[in-house]
Amino acid sequence: MALDIHADQTLSRHARAAELLDAETEADLARAWRDDRDEAALHRLITAYMRLAISVAWKFRNYGAPMSDLIQEAGLGLMKAADRFDPDRGVRFSTYAVWWIRAGMQDFVMRNWSMVRTGSTSSQKSLFFNLRRVRARLEREAAANGERLDGFQLREMIAHEIGVKLSEVEMMEGRLAGSDFSLNAVQSEGEEGREWIELPEDEAEQAAEQVTRERDTETLKGWLSGAIGSLTEREQTIIRARKLSETARTLESLGEELGLSKERVRQIEAAALVKMRQNLAPREEELRAFIG
Repeated sequence: MALDIHADQTLSRHARAAELLDAETEADLARAWRDDRDEAALHRLITAYMRLAISVAWKFRNYGAPMSDLIQEAGLGLMKAADRFDPDRGVRFSTYAVWWIRAGMQDFVMRNWSMVRTGSTSSQKSLFFNLRRVRARLEREAAANGERLDGFQLREMIAHEIGVKLSEVEMMEGRLAGSDFSLNAVQSEGEEGREWIELPEDEAEQAAEQVTRERDTETLKGWLSGAIGSLTEREQTIIRARKLSETARTLESLGEELGLSKERVRQIEAAALVKMRQNLAPREEELRAFIG
């Protein structure tokens, strides 16, 4: 960290000592890079405006990223601006470059804020970088007027102020409320401290649950077997083929096998189901308890 701070300070000193370009020189350098790919001209242009990149990076220092990374990202934004700048439009390079530097900084901060992607739309970016500032201002104004805003009122006012949906404000508040946490972090000091990954409950079926499930399954199988046993052999053949097979057979195929019409097979099936329901009727309450 100390080395990073020293490097940042050195880079800042060099940036402050860089030449100040007038509009004509700036345009000449930009044309040399655009038309001739003159790397010396590009280097001179970038060096002259590195102080601007560092100034923009400094404004993002409170988002948790190392200053050295912020300056590096600001430099990349500056180079993108130089590569796209058109000096013939009559706009100063600094005015054009600020947009590219700030956009690059915003993307970098949002990418590194959390392992979970925070968002990339314009409304999400606006929320990410303005939510806390707007909330603080609204709270100050309410306090100055002797008012007290509850959470819902405050979120509604923030949504209206920034121009986004209430649901987006609520979602962004949740994302900004905490940070990523390692499951391998130790819960307490000392060698006996467990890692947090040991704490989540095992979602696999427990032994007691498995025994209960297997017992209930056997009970249901016994009841079903008894209900089927109350049927004739032909009825059992039709029910097993139509209701107890992974792929139910058609009425036509059963009719051909049994020498019956399609309609007759359907009638036998319906009658067999009535018999089974009657057989299971005394256990109706128990069945409901099992099925839930």
